[in-house]
Amino acid sequence: MDYEPVIGLEIHAEMLTCSKMFCACPVVDATEAAPNSAVCPVCAGMPGTLPVVNARAVEYALRVALALGCRINPASLFARKNYFYPDLPKGYQISQYEQPLAVDGSLPIRTSAGERTVRIRRVHLEEDTGKLTHVGRMEGGTDEGQNDKTKESGKQPTSQLPHLQSPISTLQLPITNYSLVDLNRAGIPLLEIVTEPDLHTAEEVGAYARALRQLLQYLGVNTGDMEKGVLRIEPNISVRPVGTDTLGTRTEVKNLNSFRTLERAVDYEIQRQTALLASGGTIAQETVGWDEARQATFPQRGKEEAHDYRYFPEPDLPPLVLAPAWIEEIRASLPELPHARARRFRAQYQLNEYDADVLTAEQTVADYFEQTLAHGADPKTTANWITGELFGLLSRGGVTLEGVRVPPRNLAALLRLLEGGAINPAAAKRVLAEMFETGAAPGEIIAARGLAQISDEAIIAEAVQAVIDANPAEVQAYLDGKEAVANWLFGQVMRREGRLNPQLVRAALLARLATPL
Repeated sequence: MDYEPVIGLEIHAEMLTCSKMFCACPVVDATEAAPNSAVCPVCAGMPGTLPVVNARAVEYALRVALALGCRINPASLFARKNYFYPDLPKGYQISQYEQPLAVDGSLPIRTSAGERTVRIRRVHLEEDTGKLTHVGRMEGGTDEGQNDKTKESGKQPTSQLPHLQSPISTLQLPITNYSLVDLNRAGIPLLEIVTEPDLHTAEEVGAYARALRQLLQYLGVNTGDMEKGVLRIEPNISVRPVGTDTLGTRTEVKNLNSFRTLERAVDYEIQRQTALLASGGTIAQETVGWDEARQATFPQRGKEEAHDYRYFPEPDLPPLVLAPAWIEEIRASLPELPHARARRFRAQYQLNEYDADVLTAEQTVADYFEQTLAHGADPKTTANWITGELFGLLSRGGVTLEGVRVPPRNLAALLRLLEGGAINPAAAKRVLAEMFETGAAPGEIIAARGLAQISDEAIIAEAVQAVIDANPAEVQAYLDGKEAVANWLFGQVMRREGRLNPQLVRAALLARLATPL
């Protein structure tokens, strides 16, 4: 029997607000700030405290929902999601359930099979959990709140915690397994985006996750820095016999923070579930984790249904009522979205799909490209140099485009000099490398380094003749029919003098080889 995978995704995105979702505590980098340094009575769950909704978080959530084409609920409700959260002191999470912020959206994706649209079921607001660091454990715990865990397996504590005094003797027992909690992240505004079960392959899942991350970055609501846990992906995976409509029993892989891991985990679960059903087994509805070392999933806990969380309306928060004029103001402020921008790049600048997708993958790159064109550069030439030479320099230098020392006007000036014949491609690469290091203008570098292209026909003819005289065997091979040798001879001429005009060199070389030697 053949089986078909059916996959839905839940993606949790921390929003780039200055303060937390329900209190005034600052949002700090959990990887840099001292543990528990951004905590107040509200996010610490002290009795008698009251949450207050962060208006900027609502604005950012609306930007995402509107960009996804969702229907906005004019009034949405907050609820308490009751579950054992060891890293949320309240013991519950403030989220949205029955009436979320927005529903019924969509996101276009592109895979090797072509373009398609993934339906969005809901977009809702909630608060993030804290961070647990497990010491002396081989695997993290099984509770839902333990996302973005740090494990220090095998390490024995020294003086981190006091020794435990036995109640029945004076024996000192060292604590070898414990967890440390950091509440800096607890309460950070979190946006959950849930798809319909529209995906069927790991490639589609990866394409959707990348497209959503790109959208969030374009909207300025999330950095997309998955290594820091600001974007976490949870696929729900099931398989069913081909030709049936009933969904199979699903497993949920928790808190994946890289696209490669996501695709590998999805592939593994599809294969595991298919093999289990084919052998007559049954799938357990459960939450699983991903073991990177074994490249396999492992059970964490049984997977609950929604009613197991005992949702009920948050008594300390009134309904979130949105003014229609504010919604429309936010809609009008949305930037050109990635999919539309890539389509425009193909139509307006005559770029192929690959170049348009690469250039619009990040908003800063797309902006840099168009700013370079605004200074008179050719679109195709600019695309080639940005995605080739400039990206290479960025990668080797370990810097981002935001910090590059080559402003768009200088790149455009360099490309105009190249296209006008003032320098050749080899020299242009040298000039760009020095521009990248020093920030100097291309004309200054060309003059200082003597890199202006030589188009003097007499000088070129002399260089061609010198190479022909020095390589009689290769010349004879060319005359005997080995036409590829001409490329080698061309390279020898350019090696003698790298500033020569390559087009004129090739023409002069072929003309000389066509005449009696």
